[in-house]
Amino acid sequence: MSAADPQRRTWLKAGALLPLAPSVALAASASTLPAMPARPAGTPQEVAADESYWRQIAAQYDITNEVTMLDNAFWGSMSRPVLAAYERHVAEVNRGNSYYGRTTFPPAYHAARRRAAQSLGVAEDEIVFTRGATEALQILISGYNQLKPGDVVLCADIDYDNMITTLHWLKQRRGVEVVSIAMPEPATYQAVIDCYAQAMARYPKLKMMLLTHVNHRNGMVLPVAEISRMARERGIDAIVDTAHGFGQLDMRIPDLQADFAGINLHKWIGAPIGVGAIYIRRGRVQDIDPYMGEKDRGDIRTRVHTGTINFAAYLALPLALDLHEQIGVAYKQARLARLRKRWLDAVRDLPRLELLASDDPRLSSAIASFRLRGRGAMADNVVLARRLLKEHGVFTVERDGLAAGACVRATPSIFTMEAEVDRLSAALRSVAA
Repeated sequence: MSAADPQRRTWLKAGALLPLAPSVALAASASTLPAMPARPAGTPQEVAADESYWRQIAAQYDITNEVTMLDNAFWGSMSRPVLAAYERHVAEVNRGNSYYGRTTFPPAYHAARRRAAQSLGVAEDEIVFTRGATEALQILISGYNQLKPGDVVLCADIDYDNMITTLHWLKQRRGVEVVSIAMPEPATYQAVIDCYAQAMARYPKLKMMLLTHVNHRNGMVLPVAEISRMARERGIDAIVDTAHGFGQLDMRIPDLQADFAGINLHKWIGAPIGVGAIYIRRGRVQDIDPYMGEKDRGDIRTRVHTGTINFAAYLALPLALDLHEQIGVAYKQARLARLRKRWLDAVRDLPRLELLASDDPRLSSAIASFRLRGRGAMADNVVLARRLLKEHGVFTVERDGLAAGACVRATPSIFTMEAEVDRLSAALRSVAA
């Protein structure tokens, strides 16, 4: 986006004043496309066991049958209705070109922002869209301006690699000290909280910490609210990475008890790739620098300057949120927990297999990991993941970075059937025999 073009620079803001064109109203309406199958009566746990219902859900997704897909934590596939909407919006944007982009798109974009804020449980002026959680968190971490030389910032071995890199960049930019902690393994709920409490006591100059709500390595759910409250009492800010939390767990952003969060909407919501958001609690926006010379108007939108965005991706977001809520996040969470428990329980008796997965539901997500006992090197886990694929057709992914060693990650989705996680169990029984 050229600085010499003030109209382009301000269209997202000025667009809120434009009337909603008929084509936008039609595009934003979920009623023009089929809804998700009706959810049967019952508790989330009862519905989670209804294989017939989840088979109907799975039929709404076009997923490859070349492999048993158990790496669903990279991003979440769009359902057929969302994909159809996205393709229609791509054609609409392409046909209308800049006329569409300058007149019709801005109010639809603002409608999507309002819809996302509603789903997140926050005010519209507390969020701004990004291309994903990585961009959101890099902006929050790099722009956090409450640090002075000698202050301490904290990360952990479960945090995302790029976020750890950004924290270390603060050493050059702000003159801070970066310290890292390792999560206890195996983890318990209280031991994890204690680990952070001990770090807060050990580093009296600790000013800011990164908290990963659900980590991408072993899927542990961090007790973010409890840790955030402890931090607040000590004058420490938490920046929360909820890339894998929102949409997978039955929660909203205020439940995190933190003032800053990076969010993905293309992992567990099923929006098109390239849709995320920043959350900054009202009253805290001045603590994050405006983006590279943007005029500071106290508006969260001045903290991001992506340039020309993927119009169609944001236009399809409201429908993705509608369909996500038709299924119900509590029911999604229960289904994913059932699939995770099914494959874990089937291999717990294997002495050669080390499971990186807590039995405590408070610490559990869809994601769980494993390694062969004594094989914590990354190379060993690359071989293990390749063997599962080559010999058994089960697609997983190796992950590195945990203090205890590398592992292989398995992640079902809502379109995963019980027979598919059973293939993983059978494959692990074979390789660990």
